[in-house]
Amino acid sequence: MKTAIWLYLFLFVAFFDLHAQYPILTPFAISIGAAPSFIGLMMGIYSLTHLPGNWIAGFSVDRYGSRIFIVFSLMTAGIILLLQARVTDPWQLLALRSLSGFVLAFLSPACMALLARLATNQTEQGKLMAGNSLVHTLASVVSPAAGAFLVAKIGFHIAFFLLGVLLIVISLCALFFIRDVPASETPSTDALLAADAPTGPSVPVPLVVYLLPIAMACAQGILSFELPLLATNANAMMTTGLLFSVVSLGALITLSMLFLNRYSAYQRSLWGALMLAITYFALAMQAPLPVWSLLLALGMAKGIIFPALSTLLIQLSGGTRYGRTFSLLSIAFSIGAFLGPMLAGQLREQVSPYLLAFAVLMLAVALLPFYAIRPPRPIQA
Repeated sequence: MKTAIWLYLFLFVAFFDLHAQYPILTPFAISIGAAPSFIGLMMGIYSLTHLPGNWIAGFSVDRYGSRIFIVFSLMTAGIILLLQARVTDPWQLLALRSLSGFVLAFLSPACMALLARLATNQTEQGKLMAGNSLVHTLASVVSPAAGAFLVAKIGFHIAFFLLGVLLIVISLCALFFIRDVPASETPSTDALLAADAPTGPSVPVPLVVYLLPIAMACAQGILSFELPLLATNANAMMTTGLLFSVVSLGALITLSMLFLNRYSAYQRSLWGALMLAITYFALAMQAPLPVWSLLLALGMAKGIIFPALSTLLIQLSGGTRYGRTFSLLSIAFSIGAFLGPMLAGQLREQVSPYLLAFAVLMLAVALLPFYAIRPPRPIQA
């Protein structure tokens, strides 16, 4: 488990670095002359360039292992941030964000595939996936506020430079401390099933299941586009960073409720998505509640869905091609993350972007029960 501990440490720093950019990227783009519609395009292109990277990672991680792609992704993303620190034109920023989207597309499939290979049974796989979500959430609780605070103190350019250096250092550490798991050491599907209890045969993952991550990422992209537009000065930017942290705090609350793992991954995914949709509807209707309370509820719903969705995909997959399974998951997230800010940037004058988020989530909730196999048994914590 040494590899898992090191991987969690590197993931924490990497996610901290990446999430620190959320509240500052939009104000930075505005400061160099980008219009809101251009910012929506920039955020969408970032997600669109994820797609070829996700597709390449799908078969490459299974064939060559995870370590090389983790190091490559972190190293090149750090170099791009160093270049981003010298940007003075919106089109330069668009080009660099496009490159960043491609290289970071390898990170998530490689990390999740390595975690899945480290497990000796399905229960352990579920716990490692929950640990990945927990590390991600812990980093995202403090990083948005930290990123806004950093920019308020030292400015955009120096902040991007320091974040880039941090990613490069972490990539070098990953090169020396992460141990890959060869295919010969990976337990077979039958072995994983036998280590827990007899279950039915594995079947291909129904594509309708991937509609949920598409809808979730679309809604998240809309939120990531809308909240930073509140930042017109340093104080407002700090407030926006804190609001992003509130979302992550909500996710941390439900991730800490370990008893939820006793319920089926399917049920957690379904009811968590419904809760998420209702929260976006409340935001669209400007419910008479503090914004932070709605964002807290939004984060709590995400904290239910993310580990449940990963566990559900492991249960439904063949159990050996983890790279391809999580590559498809990343592709689904990338498609949604492309659509979200693009729709928000183009349609926000005609309809509330939060209402769009509600609509796509409800569509996914309505279709999820129609996936082609019976919901799998719950994994015991």
